[in-house]
Amino acid sequence: MQLPSIRDELRYGVPAADQILFNRYYVLGYSYYFRQAKWALEIVNDSFDDVSRLNNFRPDYRIPEMYRADLVDYEKSGYDRGHLVSSANQKEVQIQNSETFLLSNMSPQLPDFNRGIWKNLEQKVRALNRKKSILETYVISGPIFYFDKEVTCIGKEDANEVNIPVPHAFFKSILSESKTGAIKMYSFILPNVECTQELNEFSVSTRKIEQYTGIHLWENLVGSKMNREKKKIRKL
Repeated sequence: MQLPSIRDELRYGVPAADQILFNRYYVLGYSYYFRQAKWALEIVNDSFDDVSRLNNFRPDYRIPEMYRADLVDYEKSGYDRGHLVSSANQKEVQIQNSETFLLSNMSPQLPDFNRGIWKNLEQKVRALNRKKSILETYVISGPIFYFDKEVTCIGKEDANEVNIPVPHAFFKSILSESKTGAIKMYSFILPNVECTQELNEFSVSTRKIEQYTGIHLWENLVGSKMNREKKKIRKL
């Protein structure tokens, strides 16, 4: 999907989605079918400690009612409202942190996953971004569904309501740009379960994420060098 690069986040491309939501500090592609984001794209901005975590979870009323998640969908479900764009990545001003608590930025995550290896990966991304050699760090995250596996749903028990499917796994692809212009990609697929393995055991090629999700990542990067980069498996 080609959109004018009117936002810094879109510099390296934007995948397709049913609805593109332009927030002030990140861009999100929403899936009506899955009742959650297909992907969320951000530039990490964790250089400030001026704002505490706001925790103001709320529905995103830009999404048509029949497709959007509500707070009641997560109540007593046993699943966390798992951030795609991490709250700790966006904390310069209050509205920036507040935007990350829109339910369009949430997917159902098991608590041991959300508070375990997913949190660990978010911390690793911030550590990468803080390196003196790094100019900017772009991150795209989203759910993965395996269609040969049973899907669990959360949400209202009303038979007329369509509930929210729980992803089998999540992906995160990181594009780091150094101050010399060098680009590196780090990509992960993590199962939505408690994981005791080392994080880098879940490193994959960026191509593998594209195959599972059916979306193109970093599509504005062209040429044989970038194609080779997409096929690499890098350790973070």
